Amino acid sequence: MRVLPSGKTSTVERIVTLDGDLDAAVAGQAVTLTFADEIDCSRGDVIALADNPPEVSDQFEATLVWMDDAAMHVGRSYWLKLGTQTVSATVQQPKYTIQVNTLEHLAAKTLDLNAIGVAELATDRPLVFEPYADSRTLGGFILIDKLTNATVAAGMLHFSLRRAQNVHWQALDVTREAHAALKHQKPAVLWFTGLSGSGKSTIANLVEKKLHAFGHHTFLLDGDNVRHGLNKDLGFTEADRIENIRRVGEVAKLMTDAGLIVLTAFISPFRAERDMVRAMLPPGEFVEVFVDTPLEVAEARDVKGLYRKARAGDLKNFTGIDSPYEVPHMPELRIDTTREAGEAAAERIVDYILGKRGDMWMPTI
Repeated sequence: MRVLPSGKTSTVERIVTLDGDLDAAVAGQAVTLTFADEIDCSRGDVIALADNPPEVSDQFEATLVWMDDAAMHVGRSYWLKLGTQTVSATVQQPKYTIQVNTLEHLAAKTLDLNAIGVAELATDRPLVFEPYADSRTLGGFILIDKLTNATVAAGMLHFSLRRAQNVHWQALDVTREAHAALKHQKPAVLWFTGLSGSGKSTIANLVEKKLHAFGHHTFLLDGDNVRHGLNKDLGFTEADRIENIRRVGEVAKLMTDAGLIVLTAFISPFRAERDMVRAMLPPGEFVEVFVDTPLEVAEARDVKGLYRKARAGDLKNFTGIDSPYEVPHMPELRIDTTREAGEAAAERIVDYILGKRGDMWMPTI
C-alpha cells in the first residue's frame, strides 16, 4: 500500500475490529488498519494500491460553479475541501466561462453568481486527487470563504498542471534559524495597515530607525516604493490589490527566512489578505499594527492629494471613498493617531516588540 501525499509505502499488517481481526474489509465497515512499518498517516491522507496510486499535485485546472452572491475574488485564499482533505487554495482569473444554453466559451475576469467557468487554482500543500471524470470522490470539491465559512463554489478537477510536477523544494543547509542566530535576533513581520494618510509609513520609518539604533537587522517595505518596481504592473482594482499583498507577503516571508525583521506599510484593506500573510509565517512572527485614523482626519491631511482626486472622480477604487477598508478585528497593536504622536507610537511598538520577543532580540554588538 502507499500512503499519500507522503508517498510512503508499506503493507497492511492487520485489519482490526471490535469483534476481532478480519482478512478483508468492505465499504461501510468501521475498521482500524495497522501497517507493517511506522508511517505517519492522519486525517486527509489517502491509502492506495502501491502500483496504481492517485495523483498528487498542488496546481490544477478545474471547472467551477460559483454559488455566492459576491463575485469570486481572483487571487484570494479560500478553503478547498475534497473528501477529508482541507487545504488553502487560490483561484486565478478564469480562462473562460461557459454559456449554459449554447456551451459557448466567453472571456471573463471573475465568476459571478451561478456562473460556470474553467480556471487554474493552486493549493498551499499537495492534494491527493483523481480527475472528476474518473472519481467523483477524489475529483469533486467545494470552496469555502475563510471569513464567513460559507460555501461559495463547487468544482471538478480536470488535471494537474505540468509545471507543478517540474518544481520541487530544494533542501538548503543554512536554515532560517541559522540566519537569525547569526544576526542575534528573531525574525518577524511588523505589518502596518490603515487608510491612506493614516501615518503608516511615518510610524514604520520611526520604528525601523529605533530598531536599527539597537543594532537589529531590518528592512522596510513601503507600499508606494514597491509599486515602483516589483508591483509596477498592478493597478488598484480589488484583484490587483489582492495580488499586491500576496506578492509583498511572499517577499516578506523570504526576508524573514534570511533572519530579518521586516516592516511593511500598506493599506492592505482586506482582512483575508492580511490573514493570508499571517498564515505564511510561523506562529508569533506576524505582528499586525493597525494605524487607526478616522477617514475625515486622513482626508484632511491628504498630503499626496489623493483624496481630492478620488472625490473629484479622477481616482477610482480608492480605499475609504469607493473601495472598502476592513478594520482588523484583533490586531496585536492599535495606534490611535488622533491621541498619540508618531514618536510616542513608535516607542510603544518597539517596547512591545522587545518585551514580547525576549532576550534574543538584544543583539551582541
